[in-house]
Amino acid sequence: MKKILFYTSLFCCSIVNAQEDENANTYKKRVLETSEIEFLGSYYQQKGKHSAVGGGVGTEELKDYTANIVLTIPVNDDDVLTIDAGFSAYTSASSSNINPFVSDGSFTTTNNNNTGASRGMGSSVPYTNKDDDDYTTTTTPAPYGSPWIESTGASRKDVLKTLSASYSHSSDNRNTIWNINSSVSKEYDYQSFGVGAGIAKLFNDKNTEVNFKASAYFDKWYAIYPTELHEYSLYGVNFQNNGYFKGVTILDEYGQQTTNYLPKSFHEFSNENRNSYSFSLGLSQVLNRNLQVSLFMDALYQEGLLSTPYHRIYFADKANYYIGQPRYIPIYDKPGNVGVFRLSDDVERLPDTRFKIPIGARLNYYISEQFVLRSYYRFYADDWGLEAHTASIEIPYRISEHFTLLPMYRFYTQKGVRYFAPFEKHYSYQRYYTSDYDLSTFDTHQYGLGVSYTDLLTGKRVLGFGLKNLDLRYNRYERSDALKADIISLAIKFVQ
Repeated sequence: MKKILFYTSLFCCSIVNAQEDENANTYKKRVLETSEIEFLGSYYQQKGKHSAVGGGVGTEELKDYTANIVLTIPVNDDDVLTIDAGFSAYTSASSSNINPFVSDGSFTTTNNNNTGASRGMGSSVPYTNKDDDDYTTTTTPAPYGSPWIESTGASRKDVLKTLSASYSHSSDNRNTIWNINSSVSKEYDYQSFGVGAGIAKLFNDKNTEVNFKASAYFDKWYAIYPTELHEYSLYGVNFQNNGYFKGVTILDEYGQQTTNYLPKSFHEFSNENRNSYSFSLGLSQVLNRNLQVSLFMDALYQEGLLSTPYHRIYFADKANYYIGQPRYIPIYDKPGNVGVFRLSDDVERLPDTRFKIPIGARLNYYISEQFVLRSYYRFYADDWGLEAHTASIEIPYRISEHFTLLPMYRFYTQKGVRYFAPFEKHYSYQRYYTSDYDLSTFDTHQYGLGVSYTDLLTGKRVLGFGLKNLDLRYNRYERSDALKADIISLAIKFVQ
């Protein structure tokens, strides 16, 4: 599952000092006095039982490690440059089952290339050296797999690499701020390039702020398909006599050998591009000394390949076919199945456009020197039929001059898209279908606790940099479809 859930926070702050203007007898506040460097890291792990790679059945176990370095540099009194570089390395039992087949001991296959999975992301089945273009005959173990166990294929792990930069400029009176930004990211089967710009205007002695942002992302898939469908796309109706499936026994639902498996519904996607455009409008108002309210509204439009090419689909009106050990067929959708994998009928297919509208509000209330209330609400709707509500509350408690506790709670509920159905509940005559439980109906609860350390005078220094802030948080995420996750995040900021 590419949709991988991880938390990174960017803490940007303006340090105000007076500096004499060389051309006038006035003073102008500097936007950022010194350079800042921030180290961000997080660890995320999850477990679940509704793998989208397995068509709605199977392990969703995933581990993700994320690290970022954010460098903020004052270019002059008015301009600030921010550079953010990072990576996210994950290991996914679900994604490993793009090619789920491992081996147990005894068949012979003849082939001329490694076609076990699209673009070389195969499993451990050693049928031919991938660097050898000549025909070879190799005796290898018969393959089997299970949606409940992790395969050893290359697709079980990947690294997402990201780089972004933003440049902001503030007017002399600091009432107008504009910024531009760009970003790039790359992983094995996906790359993205983004650009954006924004402007903010402050009024009423800076008690009112209106901001507008626009961004565009131009992404491209390098589509990977499930092994059985990849082979069918290569060899057509004769795929069982060629490539990976040459010499492999396919079983019907009764455990008998068959040659009837033919996934005619499948065809590769002709367009592998995905473009996204967003526009955001925000209003922030200080109502009094204790209360601040913010409102926002976004409009997002996507076009292109919005399906995930390696999410399997199983039709209720098609016969069932398997590779592996027939004794596990009766308990295929149970964790006790450790020896058979069902061949897919097609992959997830969704419309090639999507329009989204989130609307939300924030309310921050200063209760006392020890307590601050931070609340958030968002409503989301799109033209796929998904509707969602998000509400969260955080009540930072100031323990001392330097330390603050950060308890939080977040509730989320959504009504799924009209194209979702569980494992084996779709029909082949449908135009769109997905068994990805991220698009289903569910509720979530997230509980968290953090601690923040702030060195007001940056007295503690490391290699010439003063420690400004340290933030450590833990969150527990629980979803009504049995998905559970734990997230630990750390942010450390230094100033020059």
